[in-house]
Amino acid sequence: MSNLELNRIKAFGMTNHMILADLTQIENEYSISLGHLSELKGQIEDSYYPQFSANIRATASRMSRHYELFYCLERNIRELVAQALEESENSTEWWQAPRIPQQIVQDVSTRIQREVDTGFSRRSDDELDYTTFGELAQIITSNWDIFGSIFSSKKAVERVMASLNTLRNPIAHCSVLAEDEILRLNLTVRDWFRLME
Repeated sequence: MSNLELNRIKAFGMTNHMILADLTQIENEYSISLGHLSELKGQIEDSYYPQFSANIRATASRMSRHYELFYCLERNIRELVAQALEESENSTEWWQAPRIPQQIVQDVSTRIQREVDTGFSRRSDDELDYTTFGELAQIITSNWDIFGSIFSSKKAVERVMASLNTLRNPIAHCSVLAEDEILRLNLTVRDWFRLME
């Protein structure tokens, strides 16, 4: 399967996810059930969340679809980067320089060690999972000889990634997205997939 075919399949999946998010919004807005979600959600809320106010729970429910969308997008971007670099190098050993800027390699190593020092389980065995969104953009643009065949414009990738990075902050830090930022998120996700057309 070619990268183009794989990206089209991923775009199809993301479109379906956005439709699911719209259905969930309709359910929340009109307090109805369209039957597309498991009843387990209600059971969990009834069992574990009664100490939280109804307002906080309703807001969390509305925000969860944005988190899910961003989670899918970020995982998709990380997979795309890893796959492209792996295919280019004909190896899974692409992490070190010259493909990855040395500062990113060092910063990721520091983050991994900091996590190991907590005594908690590592979140991943993949160094790419420890990169920031800005670093992902830098990896893409500094390897344009590889990613130029996937994306239509280097400047557009930088712009879209910067926008996604800004939108990521309120989602990752449990803040409520303003209505115009929700629209901006949806448009930016579409911009991301448009870069690969």
